[in-house]
Amino acid sequence: MTALSEYLRLEATGLWRATPDAQRTEVVVSIGDATLVITDMAERPLAHWSLPAVQRANPGQRPAIYHPDGDPGETLEISGDEAEMIAAIEKLRSAIARARPHPGRLRLVIFLAIAALILGLGALWLPDRLRIHALSVVPGVKRAEIGDALLAHMQGVTGAPCADPVGTAALTRLSQRLPDGAGPAKLVVMPDGVQSTASLPGGTILISRRLVEDHDDPDVLAGFIIAEHMRARQTDALDNLLQQAGVMASVRLLTTGELPESALRRYAEHLLATPPAPVADTLLLDGFRALSVPTTPYAYALDISGEETIDLIEADPFGGQSPEPVLSDGDWLRLQAICGN
Repeated sequence: MTALSEYLRLEATGLWRATPDAQRTEVVVSIGDATLVITDMAERPLAHWSLPAVQRANPGQRPAIYHPDGDPGETLEISGDEAEMIAAIEKLRSAIARARPHPGRLRLVIFLAIAALILGLGALWLPDRLRIHALSVVPGVKRAEIGDALLAHMQGVTGAPCADPVGTAALTRLSQRLPDGAGPAKLVVMPDGVQSTASLPGGTILISRRLVEDHDDPDVLAGFIIAEHMRARQTDALDNLLQQAGVMASVRLLTTGELPESALRRYAEHLLATPPAPVADTLLLDGFRALSVPTTPYAYALDISGEETIDLIEADPFGGQSPEPVLSDGDWLRLQAICGN
């Protein structure tokens, strides 16, 4: 013990009592080789206490009273005048305590490490599990309500949906001509703010007014709608919302059936500001082929030169000609007027 050597010549007087009923005896206290040596005034040994077993009965008080561990009846009282001896004994006791193994502390460290690991894994695993569970249990009616709520938040930027009755009827016929796997989508033409198309939970597809008014061929608009169908197959619109809204939004949806208005507002702003995600050409070709719509008009609408979309042009399953018109000429003219003059 490194602290022991400096105290080997230290001595002090004290009062020692062998048992609770015995008289206190004036003794000389010294520090030996890992022991506290107690002798009478004639230097006859009375007791040797192992330093690791020395306990203090009155911490912080004077005179200091010590006893062997497990035998509080045998005591040694050292007066406050022997401050150096008291300090030496306390220093040695502290050094011994630090050197002892601490199984309880080790258990605590192990427990905290395991708890941290569990919490860390939970932080990574739980949000995904909650979101996936929410997606599996939210009914279609609730998804549509969420979509309507998002649309309401968007209208501060986009304006109200175009709603000319004759144009709306033509738009309904277009949705029936271009159904997704779950049936006809709800198509909504927006006067401003939408970059091309965007999907909302519940199956609503927002369409930019420009796609309706700036093209002569309804196959172009049909192409953008089909691309949005394919995009929605890749990523659930509600999943996108919940991923951005965070884990508490999933918890609230599961527990109350509602989403925070702040989360809806933020996602509405994000959706309007974010360009549509790309869709693989193979998936697009499958969608166009299934709905009997040529890919060439859509490809040239994306890139007027055709250089960036040459694969869609060359692989057009219908050679640029629609085997089945997506709309009659009259309905296309009515749809182009859906937003009025």
